[in-house]
Amino acid sequence: MINGLKGEKNSIDAVLTLHRHTFRHGVHPPENKEDTNGLPIRRFPFSPLIILPVAQHLGAPSKLVVKEGQEVVRGQLLAEADGYVSVPLHAPVTGKIRKIANVPTISGKMVPGIYLEAAPSSTQELIEGEGVDYHTATPDEILAGVQNAGIVGLGGAAFPTHAKLKIPEGKHCDDLIINGIECEPYLTTDHRVMLEQPNDIFMGIRYLLKSTGAKRAIIGIEANKQDAADFLSGRLPDDIPVTVEVVPVKYPQGAEKMLITALLGKEVPSGGLPIDVHAVVVNVATTAEIGRLLPHGRGIQERVITITGPGVNKKGNYLIPIGTPLRYALDQVEVNGRISEVYMGGPMMGVAVSNLDISIVKGTSGIVVFTDQEVSRPDRIYPCIKCGACVDACPLSLNPSKLGILAKFEAYDEMAKEYHLMDCFECGSCSYVCPSHIPLVQYFRLSKSIVRKRKAS
Repeated sequence: MINGLKGEKNSIDAVLTLHRHTFRHGVHPPENKEDTNGLPIRRFPFSPLIILPVAQHLGAPSKLVVKEGQEVVRGQLLAEADGYVSVPLHAPVTGKIRKIANVPTISGKMVPGIYLEAAPSSTQELIEGEGVDYHTATPDEILAGVQNAGIVGLGGAAFPTHAKLKIPEGKHCDDLIINGIECEPYLTTDHRVMLEQPNDIFMGIRYLLKSTGAKRAIIGIEANKQDAADFLSGRLPDDIPVTVEVVPVKYPQGAEKMLITALLGKEVPSGGLPIDVHAVVVNVATTAEIGRLLPHGRGIQERVITITGPGVNKKGNYLIPIGTPLRYALDQVEVNGRISEVYMGGPMMGVAVSNLDISIVKGTSGIVVFTDQEVSRPDRIYPCIKCGACVDACPLSLNPSKLGILAKFEAYDEMAKEYHLMDCFECGSCSYVCPSHIPLVQYFRLSKSIVRKRKAS
């Protein structure tokens, strides 16, 4: 074969292989990552006042172990886990507890929390704890170390990581998937973590492989982060079975069910979990925190987030203390113009905040700021025209149109039983493509909360 034609054939084969590694449906919103994907992680200033809700994760909130007026050091335990599906809370700064009272949260609810005043003269050095040696630790000891570190899913779900890693009786894990997809528009947190924290990622994988019993690890990365894929591929350690796989750019490729389909060709059953297909999926930033914290026996006090959007002057990826007030963060990055909307997380699955006095929590992956110039709101919601765009977009092949009609008539039981409402993970693809501007994902969010309340009662 002529060399030129051979090279062309290899290129075509590579493209075909790449497009086999994906899932059906999905959408392609503008990525808008170019403003921050080349900016290195920088440390954010310590806020004079840190506000820490004890409910920062799914499951039971942490239980306070400190009192008003108490002086604490950075990394000290402030609240302990209250049950298995719960994690402790550690001091992000050295300082003094000024008040224990209700604090505002992104949900609009007031929950118990801590107002911690940072000590202006402190060096804010971290205390060293009793580390977990991955060579000698048992799987249960690793899980206990993950829980003691207060680690939750940093991709936004904020589910306690140790509980996710615990393999149920009668199940086993073959594949550990490290999720470096980051398909949410604007956000580049995971991208920078992969480029700047490879040793922490690989150390985290060592802990994860041992705790889950997985036979191999796959780092999944979207094609728009080829630099990260190349960087990690060139540094793969010899002592662990880990590979890097590049998948096409498509939203919501970062959802764990979609990533399993893309990488393994398996489909998680309706109502099931990744472990049902012998897989465990962990966000890459979560993996890096495990690798960073467990060897030193430390708790999580800070995380990397992207602060960006048309309304931000000093866009970037910042290592920021948990509990930093949103208003303080926006002041530091110098928002410009009149703020119209501020999202915690990205614009697809994030939440538009109604109160700038809330604080950054463990699950906050980004802050995106829009001004009046970028935000356009439809004059009205039009009736469904049965175009089928939402059906074509849904990555789980649900029928958002039918679900939306049932939600309007409050037929919640029918939505859950016959149309698999609870499988929806609220990616927002249906709302994104709807020409009638029907807020389908908001309907489903409300409907799911009603179904859960009925089950609980």
